[in-house]
Amino acid sequence: MKACLPVAGLLAVTTTAMPALADCSTVRLAEPGWTDLALTTAVTQVLLEGMGHETETEILGIPVIYEAMKAGDLDVFMGYWDPAMETYFNAYRDTGEIETIHTNLEGAKFTWAVPSYVHEAGVTSFADLAAQEDKFGGKLYGIEPGSNDIMLEIVEKDEFGLGDWDVVESSEQGMLAQVAREVRSEDWIVFLAWAPHPMNTNFDIAYLEGGDAWYGPDFGGATVSTQVREGYVSECPEVGKLLTQLTFDVDMESEGMGYILEDGMPPKEAARTLIAAYPDRLQGWLDGVETVDGAPALAAVKSDLGL
Repeated sequence: MKACLPVAGLLAVTTTAMPALADCSTVRLAEPGWTDLALTTAVTQVLLEGMGHETETEILGIPVIYEAMKAGDLDVFMGYWDPAMETYFNAYRDTGEIETIHTNLEGAKFTWAVPSYVHEAGVTSFADLAAQEDKFGGKLYGIEPGSNDIMLEIVEKDEFGLGDWDVVESSEQGMLAQVAREVRSEDWIVFLAWAPHPMNTNFDIAYLEGGDAWYGPDFGGATVSTQVREGYVSECPEVGKLLTQLTFDVDMESEGMGYILEDGMPPKEAARTLIAAYPDRLQGWLDGVETVDGAPALAAVKSDLGL
């Protein structure tokens, strides 16, 4: 959960007119620079390219992704975290401009966390933070701008007595680097955390209680869903069929994210490595799906991957 396009790029994405007819040969995907979505988006790209499609990916903030999908400039978003992204999606929920078509991950979570030594010292809830402002330096560590709105709103509304705290926005990698520095010296830090992610095994961390009204129950327990622009599944049914069958699990995603974060693989290389480690998943993902030429997609993708 990286960088967004420059302003000129954003304007280009959000102001281009919707084409009169869908071109299913190229699938345009968006992701916000989060490693989990970089991975699942890359897996989707690898499968689509094995089916004969071309793919394009833009890294954008969540609000810009939704506006671009509404404008018809993007087709697919693999990463609607519910309920954490509900605030962003509510404006489009009832209009039909963006369609949620499939839950691709269950068992996710998304809220604030601290190192376990901080938790053991008595900071177990959002409500415990304000009393320890000096130890935390009055800072809440988030990820890239556009992904920390809940954290920012908590500060703006002085919830939990955090009104004078600062939200440090950088990137997923930047935040994790800060966590690593603080953990090495056993200093105190509170940060945005989620699963799936290798941070859950790379660091000894504990999720904070008390944020249910903001992030949802069960430590921001979440599902992740696939969304498309209005009408896309009917316009591009074979792509749509793949998207409604493409399902992951927490352990699988965490493994693939480790390829990116720890092994330094580009997302597509990580995706191909992950698929090769779980070749049996292809059967369910590609069942009944056809390539752009009308051939069975399963055989084509396996051939493309050398499986």
